[in-house]
Amino acid sequence: MNKYFKLTDTVYDITEKYPEAKELLISHGFEQLKNDLMRKTMGRTISLETALKSRKINPELFVQKLTDAIEQEQYSTGTGLSAMKKESGAEIRVEGVLPCPIRLPLLEKLESWLKENGDIAAKTDYDLKAASMGLDGTKERVLAAHGDAEKLSDLYLSAGFDLFFDHKLMGRYRDAGVFEDISGLEHLNPDFENEHINLRDPKGQYTIIGAVACVFMVNTQVLGDRRFPSSWEDLLSPEFENSISLPVRDLDMFNALTLHIRRFFGKEGVEKLGRNLLSGMHPAQMVKAGKQQQGPAVSITPYFFTQMIDDKSPLVPVWPKEGAIISPIFLLTKAASKDKVKPFVDFLFSKEVGELMSVNGKFPSTNPLVNNHLAPEQSFLWLGWDYIHENDIGALILETERDFYAAAGKEFV
Repeated sequence: MNKYFKLTDTVYDITEKYPEAKELLISHGFEQLKNDLMRKTMGRTISLETALKSRKINPELFVQKLTDAIEQEQYSTGTGLSAMKKESGAEIRVEGVLPCPIRLPLLEKLESWLKENGDIAAKTDYDLKAASMGLDGTKERVLAAHGDAEKLSDLYLSAGFDLFFDHKLMGRYRDAGVFEDISGLEHLNPDFENEHINLRDPKGQYTIIGAVACVFMVNTQVLGDRRFPSSWEDLLSPEFENSISLPVRDLDMFNALTLHIRRFFGKEGVEKLGRNLLSGMHPAQMVKAGKQQQGPAVSITPYFFTQMIDDKSPLVPVWPKEGAIISPIFLLTKAASKDKVKPFVDFLFSKEVGELMSVNGKFPSTNPLVNNHLAPEQSFLWLGWDYIHENDIGALILETERDFYAAAGKEFV
């Protein structure tokens, strides 16, 4: 349990102490909390646990989200790093989300960099939340721009595909030529630019600074006499029906995973994966479940979480032979803002930040100066820019999600 609140605490007590809890609950469907009288009356009579059960919300995952939100606010207050002002008159606006394991150390480096560059800090507002908080606020602001690129932030940073390629969101601006890759790099890290993969956008619009690599872990105590899987294709086999856990609530990773399965194994592959789904755990839950003799035989997870396995665990990490599926960490820059945001881009592409991502967070960097310490067989599986440019990725995400859940026969909330 976290150190801030208990599930048995009332909704009123938690929202009174932590205003961010109110916003998070409202985003999960508790619209009545917008009325402060309702919050003070009804909120005193219902515990957080009861409230979450009423909407079939996973309490463990909600607690993690709220804990992240509280710590994010405390860190911002303690360091002077402020969230973006919604009616900001700042010259430079930066927003997005960062992978949870590297968010705080990266923000510390950013704070130090801004102190050294006071002229930039004075005219900048930014909001870089933990990935667990999602991108709902960013999406709302993009939709509210109604096609006016001047209303967009100058720089966006996030993993995943839906925000950056959905035609209702960034896709419309991409088609209009609003964005430009201003990294200035002639070549990416050879781990990401070789005869098998190239993350450089041939249209020169999108920049990728790193990747969340998706692998899997096999629970040898649960596997039984089934053959040991070593590839994505193996996981689609009927022998793993109702045996696989994957992070369905981590939309960035879930969308990346299912899009790649569709790209390389077709609609049938997505349906096979759906039929093989047993549970939708957070990666940390997967590691915890690995200590038990029940549960999923295979857990699909970001590579980072394989580092949490202890020597006595029955979990065996597997880097798939086709390559680890990646959810790219995109950096999207408005061409009209390139002069004023170039220092930010240079900072995010610096060797120091690249090493922080790769070493501390196990999120391989595309910076050519960074050694990702990957073995030759640790390759990557990538959608490919041709596939991205030839398809409506936003529509494909929705279609793939429908196919997956129809085959799974279950929903996760």
